[in-house]
Amino acid sequence: MTTEIKVDHVSLRLGDQNALSDLSFQLKGDKIYGLLGRNGAGKTSLLSLLASFREPTEGTVLINGERPFENQRVMNNVNFIYAKNQNDESETVKGMLEFAERYRPEWDAEYASKLVKRFKLPMDQKVKALSKGKQSALDVVIGLASRTPVTIFDEAYLGMDAPARSVFYEELIKDYAEHPRCIILSTHLISEVASLLEEVVIIDQGKLLVHEPVDILMAHGLSITGPAETVNRLTSDLRVLKQQQLGRTKSVMIYGQLESLRLSELERSGLELGPIGLQELFIYLTEHEGDGE
Repeated sequence: MTTEIKVDHVSLRLGDQNALSDLSFQLKGDKIYGLLGRNGAGKTSLLSLLASFREPTEGTVLINGERPFENQRVMNNVNFIYAKNQNDESETVKGMLEFAERYRPEWDAEYASKLVKRFKLPMDQKVKALSKGKQSALDVVIGLASRTPVTIFDEAYLGMDAPARSVFYEELIKDYAEHPRCIILSTHLISEVASLLEEVVIIDQGKLLVHEPVDILMAHGLSITGPAETVNRLTSDLRVLKQQQLGRTKSVMIYGQLESLRLSELERSGLELGPIGLQELFIYLTEHEGDGE
């Protein structure tokens, strides 16, 4: 059965702060989703609701039609892998893997063993003695080998160096192709994971900003460069995310779906058109007045 997650008018209050405000969206089908947002946007708060750590203050969260909070049937099918302090964890790597195997019905021990070798994890070493990078690699091994229908990685791999993260991305896409499931990646390393994502959810200050397939979102962003007078004249009615000018040459980044006739007009005017990367789009869409001052 493919996964369906429904977040319906969800708000979450933590103390005197609103972590999430009237958030609504649906994730339908087994895909690799990106959950993006700036620090404090509410990403981890949202994921904690999906993982049954909390229940919403208002609204409903449903996974395959069931509320996840204190629902053992749903909880068994959701694995929330997140960065945590393991400096007091006296269990060994081997013990942690055996624990995961006991509680994850889809656990693939052979695959876990392969991943342990790829990440060069010492099976008999205590987790607290591992470097931060090795601790993150262990979390990744558990997340991948568990093969839960909903697998969430919340910045869990940030402690890993670039080569180790590259191994993680390679294994993620390969195992997802062979065992499709709902995978949610929450990360600040957007440029690294952009090619893996099929849909993105962007939240900003606890509210939904964007939920689009990546290809559609990317089609909305466009870089336009040329003589400043021409650029100004042909983009005055468009949503400009950023603009730069050097001498008489001006470059603007715009956001919005342009009709083919409009694109042809821009090209006929001798302007240079180009795509905007997902990370750049994210930065400009979530920019607020006063940022960078």
